[in-house]
Formats: sequence, C-alpha cells, structure tokens
Amino acid sequence: MKKTNAARLLDASRIEYELTEYEVDESDLSATTLAKKIGQNIEQIFKTLVLRGDKTSVFVAVIPGNTEVDLKKAAKISGNKNCAMVQQKELLGLTGYIRGGCSPLGMKKAYPIYIHETCQLFDHIFVSAGQRGLQLKINPDDLVNIVGAVVGDIVSVD
Repeated sequence: MKKTNAARLLDASRIEYELTEYEVDESDLSATTLAKKIGQNIEQIFKTLVLRGDKTSVFVAVIPGNTEVDLKKAAKISGNKNCAMVQQKELLGLTGYIRGGCSPLGMKKAYPIYIHETCQLFDHIFVSAGQRGLQLKINPDDLVNIVGAVVGDIVSVD
C-alpha cells in the first residue's frame, strides 16, 4: 500500500492511524457506498468539502457521510456572510486532490478547517487518505489537533 502525503504527515507527527483500501467505482463515489465497502458506520465516514466564502475565501468542511453541509452554518462559523462549494474543476488546483480523494490533511495550502461536532462521539472516524480507494482511520481529536480544526455544527438538519 502506497503512503500518501496525508499518511506521511501523520507519521511525522507520530499520530496513530490505519489505512483502509477499497475498490473504487468511478460512477459512485458516495460516502454511503464507501461505508458499505469498508463495513463501517456511515456516521463515522467523514467527507471533505471545499468551499469559498465571500470574506475569507477558501475553507474546508469535514462532515459525516450521511449529511449535507449547511451553507449558512458553514458561512457563519467561518466568518463569512455566505459561501458556496468550489467548482469541481478548481479542486485539484486549490488542494492538490481530486473529487473522491480529497483529504483534510496535506492540502497544497493550509486552509481553515471546520469539522462537524459529531466526530467527537466516536473513538475513530474515517477520512480520505488523499487518493481514491484509500481511507484513514484516525482518532477525531488527533485529526482536529493536527489540522488546527474548529469543531462545530455545520450540517443541515433533516
């Protein structure tokens, strides 16, 4: 298994993690499918979304796979009046990652990161390791600390 930049950052910081490989289906990159493939609870699969605010520019939201980002909450917590998802074609240039393989660790630039508060309910969560087909199993507190994330409510209520 090839080490990604995200895994190397964790190694350098002596943070414990596990890499989990899975088969990628380019036509279905959903968190629900990923959870089934690796046999994990969807609430513990966190997806990394890149947004742009009207005041602070680019920031990152890390949310449970079974939820959607609430743009109003995300704007407020990040110090913006409003925000929107960046276009998919911008993702690689901004982060160094592609859709389905975007990790909150090891981006090209250190963007502000906001992680949904439910991460604290678990002793471990899964986030992308920085490439499709590879997930990092990590303690949420370790992730929050290494990326300097703010923990808060950033998802829509059903």
